[in-house]
Amino acid sequence: MANVGKLTSKFIFVLFFFCLLGLACIIDLFWASSSSFSSSYLRFASNWVSQKPRIFVSQQQQNVDDKIGKKKRFLSATFADLPAPDLAWEQMPSAPVPRLDGSAIQINNLFYVLSGYGTLDHVHSHVDVFNFTDNTWCAKFDTPKDMANSHLGVASDGRYIYVVSGQYGPQCRAPTSRTYVLDTQTREWQSLPPLPAPRYAPATQLWKGRLHVMGGSKENRHTPGLEHWSIAVKDGKALDKEWRTEIPIPRGGPHRACVVINDRLFVIGGQEGDFMAKPGSPIFKCSRRHEVVYGDVYMLDAEMKKWEVLPPLPKPNSHIECSWVVVNNSIIITGGTTEKHPETKRMILVGEVFQFHLDSLTWSVIGKLPYRVKTTLAGFWDGYLYFTSGQRDRGPDNPQPKKVIGELWRTKLNI
Repeated sequence: MANVGKLTSKFIFVLFFFCLLGLACIIDLFWASSSSFSSSYLRFASNWVSQKPRIFVSQQQQNVDDKIGKKKRFLSATFADLPAPDLAWEQMPSAPVPRLDGSAIQINNLFYVLSGYGTLDHVHSHVDVFNFTDNTWCAKFDTPKDMANSHLGVASDGRYIYVVSGQYGPQCRAPTSRTYVLDTQTREWQSLPPLPAPRYAPATQLWKGRLHVMGGSKENRHTPGLEHWSIAVKDGKALDKEWRTEIPIPRGGPHRACVVINDRLFVIGGQEGDFMAKPGSPIFKCSRRHEVVYGDVYMLDAEMKKWEVLPPLPKPNSHIECSWVVVNNSIIITGGTTEKHPETKRMILVGEVFQFHLDSLTWSVIGKLPYRVKTTLAGFWDGYLYFTSGQRDRGPDNPQPKKVIGELWRTKLNI
C-alpha cells in the first residue's frame, strides 16, 4: 500500500509538471500571435492615415449644397433685358461689308458709314454711302491712308465731316492723333491740326463754332481720359493753329453718345476701361481687361463753364457713339452694351430703344430691336428709324456678342 501511494504521488507530480509546461507553451504562442497582429495593425493604420482622407457629407448637408447651387444658377442670362413693346422692323439692303466699331454721319438723305473692323484682324479704310430716298447703297470711296480705322470721333456741320483721332490698324493697335475733314460735296479730304494726345473713341461734337473732343481712352487703350479740347472750325478749315483746353468732363472713358440739340451739349453713357494689347504680342492681340459700364448723363452749360448731372439711362450703356438720332425734341438711342453678367462675367448686349425727352429730362424705353446689338449706326428719315452694322447677340436667350453684321433695318416711329 505504501508503494502504491508513492506511485500515485509521483504521477500527480508529473501530470502537474506537464500541465504547467503546456500552459507555458500556450501563453508563449498567444503572445507571439498578439505581437504579429499588433504589428500588422500598425502597418495598416499607418497606410490608411498616409492616404488622402475621404470626406463624407450627410444627406442633409448635400441637400443644402444643392439648394445653394441652384440659387447660384438662378440668375438668367437675360436678366438685364428691360420690358419694352415690340416694334415692326423691316429688313433693308445690307451694307456692302459688315462693321464693328465703325462710325456714321447723316447729311440730309445720305448716310455716310465710315471704316470699322470687318474682323479683329481686318479693318476697313473706306466710306459706304446709303441713300434714304431710294433705299440703296449708292457710293463708296477711300479714306486717307493715315486716318484711323476704328474708334473715331466724328461730327458734321451739314456738309463737312470731321474725323478725330481713333485706332489705326486691326486688333488693339495704337491710336493716332491725326485729324481729317471730308467735303461731302467734292469727296476730298484735308488734314487739320492733330489732337494734343491720341484718344480711342472720344466724345466728339460741333458746338458754337468749335469742334469739341472729350473723354475717350488714353494711349494704353484702358485708362479713361478726362481732357476736353476744342478748336474753331468753319467750312472745313481750322481757324486756330492748335487745340484749346476746356473744362474736363466729370467722368472719362470711350464709347458714349455726344449730342448737340437746342444749343446744349449732352454726353450720354460710356465706360471706363477697355481691351488692351497683350504685352509682347507682335500683332497687338486684344486682351480683356476690367471694364465699368455706366449710364451717366451730363450737360455742359451755355458758357462752357459747368457740367450738369442729368437723370441716367434706364440701365448702364456703352458702345453708342453713333447709335443715336434726334427726333421731335428727344434723343433716341439704339442698342449698346451694359454691365457684364455678375456670375459668368460675360459681356451683355442691349436690345432696347431708349428715348430721352428734352422737355422733361426723363427717359423711357420705347421698343425692342430685332436682336441685341452694339455699335449700331443710326439714322432717321421720313418717319423711319434706321440702324445698320455692329455686333449682334448669340440668340434670344443668349445676350453675349457673336457675329459682326452689316444688316440694315428700319421701323416707323410714332412718337
